Amino acid sequence: MNQAVATEMSVQQHKLPSIAGSLMFRFKTLVFQTDRMIRNISRSPRAACGQSLTRARMLAESSTPLSSSCDQREAPLIAGKIQNLRIAIREIDGLEIQANQTFSFWAQIGRPSRRKGYARGRELRQGCLIPTIGGGLCQLSNALYQCALESGFEIIERHAHSQVVPGSAAEYGMDATVFWNYVDLRFRSSAPFRIEASLAGGRLIVRFKSAVKVKTNESERPVLRTLPIMRSSQAHQSPSSCASCGVLSCFRNEEARPRASSHGKTAYLVDEYWPEFDEFITSTRKAGDAIGIPVGGKLARRSRYRWNTSGFKTVGTANLVTLSRSFDMRHAPQQGAGRQRTLLKHDHKLARSLARLLTFDVSHVVVTQSLLPFLWAEGHLAARTFDVLMTRAPMDELQKRLDEAHDRHPESTTLGDFRAEQWLVDAERQALESARQIITPHTGIASLFGERSVLLDWHMPNVAAANRPTPGSGVLFPASTLGRKGAYEIRDAARMLGLELTITGRELEGPGFWHGIPTRSPAENLLDGIGLVVLPAYIEDKPRLLLRAAACGIPVIASADCGLGRIPGVITLPSVDSRILAAEITSILGAEPVQAPLNHREYLDLLGRESTRQLAISVSGSDYL
Repeated sequence: MNQAVATEMSVQQHKLPSIAGSLMFRFKTLVFQTDRMIRNISRSPRAACGQSLTRARMLAESSTPLSSSCDQREAPLIAGKIQNLRIAIREIDGLEIQANQTFSFWAQIGRPSRRKGYARGRELRQGCLIPTIGGGLCQLSNALYQCALESGFEIIERHAHSQVVPGSAAEYGMDATVFWNYVDLRFRSSAPFRIEASLAGGRLIVRFKSAVKVKTNESERPVLRTLPIMRSSQAHQSPSSCASCGVLSCFRNEEARPRASSHGKTAYLVDEYWPEFDEFITSTRKAGDAIGIPVGGKLARRSRYRWNTSGFKTVGTANLVTLSRSFDMRHAPQQGAGRQRTLLKHDHKLARSLARLLTFDVSHVVVTQSLLPFLWAEGHLAARTFDVLMTRAPMDELQKRLDEAHDRHPESTTLGDFRAEQWLVDAERQALESARQIITPHTGIASLFGERSVLLDWHMPNVAAANRPTPGSGVLFPASTLGRKGAYEIRDAARMLGLELTITGRELEGPGFWHGIPTRSPAENLLDGIGLVVLPAYIEDKPRLLLRAAACGIPVIASADCGLGRIPGVITLPSVDSRILAAEITSILGAEPVQAPLNHREYLDLLGRESTRQLAISVSGSDYL
């Protein structure tokens, strides 16, 4: 006798679920749900998130595995359960409940629905594990119940499962089943407490914290064995799963139904086009993967958004969000906190819009850095592996560099004008610590992440002979006049050497910044007449013009923060310092300095003092070394 027939005969010993029985069950639940809805009108409102108990001592912790089944037929439902937990803990994590305030599972979570992103998971019903929207949330209610018991809280409402699933908390009587909305879990504490919930390391982790010890009377404290445990006569028989039971005669059987998708997809969520990342995505995507881009259609032909979407099963766009961002940025200030806040606001909107592509069957995400902290903070990356397409230094490192630059140039009007909110900095740092790989062509950024870095080659421009610039001896500063771009350092070096500079962009450090420095505007072809390009930036994310200059054979002097350490013809400064910069310019141009920048010993002494900030870079092409 084969296994399928044996299973069929075993199940036939019990009454199979019928469509009529299911309809009757649904009618009864509607009656109970309506009754509970009316009674809930006068109950306590939902709890709110807070920060006052973040550092409070821990009362209890529950840690349970997200997956316990090795049967691959169960994989889609396990993935659905994880997706449901991922959504539900957004409503739980960070809650701070006041003393004597009742916590209600359903009041806090709300009704699970497809519209909210809930997927099909396993639910125990009528002796079977059936697929249902929101299935699997009992793992969260079990964990909350266990923590409430361990913390000594008053259990107001709790229901045991009707049947024991092997390996579950029900085997030990530590379970608390929930069913929207009338089978609830409710408890309260005599002291304020905080709930923290997360998915990490393949486990659901729930913690309760409180600043004071909960006062309980041990004689009145709920004892597990005295709680009502109403189970069927088949309570200790292992329930069958509709995904793998083999009972084809049951109307709920999943095995005979075609499945729209399989578990294990990758989703790529991107923003501004980078050719290096586009090539990486093209080389790693697989059939069935999804990509989310800012805009589609004719707008996607613009250089800013021209991602290659061929070969993807799903392509998602955020046209309205992107058009709104474009409009707002045109009317935003040219520089400063207002502009940065506008950018971050729209990064958040774009992240939320593209997050809809993170369906239950997406197990891996490749995400551009600007979207990362928002997706992390809202739990979309929980229980998923992910790689980050890094376009700039991390916020905490970036702000550290700005602070150092501002200490050197306190007169700057731009170096201290904006710092991101701490929660955003923390979210990005935590996400980067959890990322599987950091992908970037920027050597300075790659050096921050060690073996996790995947260093891509910069995309070198293909400069046709007809478009090559006219040779010359001019010195180009290819940026707006900003402290973070090294404007103070290039100005001081120009004074030392008596140089004339070709200046691009706006003068944002205030009028008269270049007073006493001979300057001129660039030609129509920006590199015409240029013999040297200099950018001693503290921060530089997209050194495209430097790459173009190097491709044209024009020498480039750049800081390590420009990320061009492996490009031929580029001299990387060991530190952003005007005297070192002047020395390098002298070595290339052979200029006679008005003020001698540094002799050999001074150069080495200064290099030693600045070495604490050096980012594993090399200096080449200098007569001073």
